[in-house]
Amino acid sequence: MQQIALSALTGFVAQLILCPFLIPVLKKLKFGQYIREEGPKAHQKKAGTPTMGGISILASFILGLIPSLAFFSRYWIVPAVTLMFGLIGFLDDYIKVVMKHNEGLKPYQKFSLQILFAALFALYLYLTGHETTITIHLLDLKLDLGIGYYFFVIFVMCAVVNGTNFNDGLDGLSSSVTAVICAFFMAVVLLLKDFGYLGAPAGAFFGALIGFLFYNAYPAKVFMGDTGSLALGGFVTSMAFLMDMPLLILVFGFIYVAEVVSVILQVAYFKATGGKRLFKMAPIHHHFELMGWHETKVVTVFAGVTALLCLVSLWILL
Repeated sequence: MQQIALSALTGFVAQLILCPFLIPVLKKLKFGQYIREEGPKAHQKKAGTPTMGGISILASFILGLIPSLAFFSRYWIVPAVTLMFGLIGFLDDYIKVVMKHNEGLKPYQKFSLQILFAALFALYLYLTGHETTITIHLLDLKLDLGIGYYFFVIFVMCAVVNGTNFNDGLDGLSSSVTAVICAFFMAVVLLLKDFGYLGAPAGAFFGALIGFLFYNAYPAKVFMGDTGSLALGGFVTSMAFLMDMPLLILVFGFIYVAEVVSVILQVAYFKATGGKRLFKMAPIHHHFELMGWHETKVVTVFAGVTALLCLVSLWILL
């Protein structure tokens, strides 16, 4: 408990110190957010808001791990994976913001890097002798996937990373949803006592996100950009696999799943019907926004649903 609390507090304080320094720097460098014209019209006023705030999330996360350096050799893979996916996001943001190419990395480039880094995480699991079984907790059943487990790891990691990326579309949305999931991870560590070494990264990331919300909540003074949103996916997925609950992502990470599925359904329906739309706009948070929900309502509901489903996940585990 002490380790978790110290890591969370350190990550939180680090964020409160770093962000006020980072935001003016981003403004001076003119690292402003580009708003897509096809997005909600109300978002056009956000154009120019400093982005790449994910840098401070990652920095605060790493600083938050300082109180638990004695255990670093056991959990180093979590910050490593988080930073790797943050790097993909940083490259994407850099091309968009600095080089002024609004599309950023080409889809095949971004996806290829995601597969590469997911494969490196799968290789880590193989080299460390991680079991190739997945647990269906509700049925208390284990399925051994054999070599297929590593392909499963790559698929899930890429899916979740894109889910957190799609989820980053409203002020404070992705930060809030993921902070709730971090709280869930901390609860799992405390209640099950099987993954004590993962308490530090869970706490540090939680503190960094809560601190970031001071500047990212509506109206946002800074956006995390892909630097942050892709890192979130790497963090959540690596934690879930190390805790042997990747299938539970379908429950506690339902919002991520819904964001991805809404985009897939929207594109499929659009093509199948010759131009009709299933949702007013995808990802699905924009659908609710165009239904008249204020951004803060969408964020509150999505974070609340995540909190409820995290409780359901705890009930399943216990």
